[in-house]
Amino acid sequence: MKTVATVGFIGSGNIGRTLARLAVGAGHRMVLSNSRGPETLADTVEELGPRASAATSEEAAAAGDLVVVAVPLSALPRLPAVPLAGKTVIDTCNYGPERDGHIPELDDNSRTSSELLSRYVPDALIVKAFNNIFFRHLLALPRPAGAADRSFLPIAGDSAPAKAAVTAFIDSIGYGVVDAGSLADSWPQETGTPVWGTPYGPYSNENGQPAGEDAIRAALATATR
Repeated sequence: MKTVATVGFIGSGNIGRTLARLAVGAGHRMVLSNSRGPETLADTVEELGPRASAATSEEAAAAGDLVVVAVPLSALPRLPAVPLAGKTVIDTCNYGPERDGHIPELDDNSRTSSELLSRYVPDALIVKAFNNIFFRHLLALPRPAGAADRSFLPIAGDSAPAKAAVTAFIDSIGYGVVDAGSLADSWPQETGTPVWGTPYGPYSNENGQPAGEDAIRAALATATR
């Protein structure tokens, strides 16, 4: 796989840091950001090594060939839309009313959380991914391509080239991909659905359990709204 030159991160919580760790291990470069400023990421950058650096969210967005957005939905209005224009953006976000406040179009299922993101970054090429797996399982389950116990992750998006770029990135960090359709079709991988968390084992088992392509397809197929 051709190595992605740089992956930008907007949000460096559990999923963001875990993805950065996996990506550095796969040979990618990282530009990390959070809402508190680059100086607060010094320890994380030191841990990740020379391929990682910290910046503002605008700088991370501008630097990334791929950009990972891993923030609460309440932070979406503050995303740097201009530098994300034309970029492939990996949306890892989940809706949590207790954290984000109630969002009517998500509560009534008239919009998916990724479609909500597209309102704030209308010119980005959004692909939903990584929102359905516990960060400890994400760290524990990578396997080489062709391994019998390789796990798969669902993705959804409206741009075929963006999906291809995200698929290549996911492959590089040790996972296969199930294409779940468009952003409007991304709801079967949102919070509380059969593919959300469950296929990879309980949170109490930090090593997780492998979930192959058939298991992920079956879980997506049983989702209801």
